[in-house]
Formats: sequence, structure tokens, C-alpha cells
Amino acid sequence: MSRAAGSRPSNHADRHALRRQLRANLTRNAGIAAIGLIVSLGIGMAGYHWLGPMPWLDAFVNAAMLLGGMGPVAPLDAAAPDGLKLFAGLYAIYCGVVVIAMIGLILAPIGMHMLHRFHLDRSG
Repeated sequence: MSRAAGSRPSNHADRHALRRQLRANLTRNAGIAAIGLIVSLGIGMAGYHWLGPMPWLDAFVNAAMLLGGMGPVAPLDAAAPDGLKLFAGLYAIYCGVVVIAMIGLILAPIGMHMLHRFHLDRSG
């Protein structure tokens, strides 16, 4: 049997729509993750700047290194204010949770795509 010129099997159209949906979901989630990381970086910079007190550039470096999982550049000494020590500890825990959440947010569309692609989302 021959197909009419220009017609495609529905499976091809479904896969094309599935890929388009994957791209849209990845773009949306990557944007949300980027905003979340920028907000988290701003929180860290503000905390280090006002509680440190550190210049904005030093606050940026410390917050970015913690958010990136590398740890602070300037370790706190015994003379550091208690508020800064408390902030640094809580911000370090927060950064770990944020990074894991953002990775999950970015990887979620890929997992969903695999479920749809291999028809694992259908019961029965």
C-alpha cells in the first residue's frame, strides 16, 4: 500500500509534538532555575554584605562559591560577628537544597519525555 504524497504516519507527528513539548518544558524550567539561582545569589550577597560587613564584590564571590558547592573563599575567623556565622551556616544549608532542587527542576522534563517516549506513562 502506498501513502498519499506528503502524509506521514501519526507516530512521526506524535514524536515531533513530543520533542516540541520537551523543548518548551526545558526552556521554561531552565528559566525558572536561572531566576531561582539569581535570587539565591542575591540573598547570599546581601547577607554577607550587611552582616559581614564585606564589600559587594567579596560578598558576591563568597555567595557564588557557596552556591556552586565550593565553599566560602574567606573562612570566618573567631572575631566574626555571631550573626554572620549563623547566616553563613544557614546559607550553606540553603545552597545545598537549592542546587539539588534546581537540578531536579531541569531534569524533570527529560524524565517525563522518556516516560512518554517509551509509553511508560500509560497504565495497563
